[in-house]
Amino acid sequence: MAEKIRILIADDHGVVRAGLRTFLMSSPDFEIVGEASDGLEAVNKALTLYPDIILMDLVMPWIDGIEATRRICQETPNIRILIITSFAEDERVVSAIQAGALGYLLKDASPQELEQAIHVVYGGESYLHPNIARKLVRQVNKPPSGNYPAKRLTPRETDILKLVAEGHSNEEIARRLYLSAQTVSSHLWRMMKKLEVENRTQLALYAIKQGVVAGENN
Repeated sequence: MAEKIRILIADDHGVVRAGLRTFLMSSPDFEIVGEASDGLEAVNKALTLYPDIILMDLVMPWIDGIEATRRICQETPNIRILIITSFAEDERVVSAIQAGALGYLLKDASPQELEQAIHVVYGGESYLHPNIARKLVRQVNKPPSGNYPAKRLTPRETDILKLVAEGHSNEEIARRLYLSAQTVSSHLWRMMKKLEVENRTQLALYAIKQGVVAGENN
């Protein structure tokens, strides 16, 4: 039998925690190892329970989800954090990714989307829903510079970077570009080294901030 994904739920609203708990307990893939009602409690429980995944709210007492994410990622980088937020266009979402979160999801997502996001993040890939990515493009207003590091990327790496920013998985990128998934993984590793980012989500955020992908028309 495969090991269950161990999950910590961090949200200051009891009804939200209860809803997440009810759904997660209905799946044989998940095990809830704890709950936290504020950011400081989330950090403390992360460092004692060592869950695989933390479902992290952004707005909580004592310290917010951004600072909690930053502290957890600094102390235990193997713990993967999935932000679950109501703030699709809020700067806090961008800051949370910069703090080390590997994925994010809106609270109005379907149970199927939540399950998919957990599995994707658990597998070490970012969960960057295309709709949220487009909203982030509008949020990030920094104009591209004339010599930003993406120019060091090869044309193939630039193609892959665009697809990562659009929320595609390694397998989807491989199919679109007629590559193997292993080749895509190798390209991503080299790109992260070049651009000095730590994970796929930060790579996608970099692409958005530098204008490598275009936003929706206003």
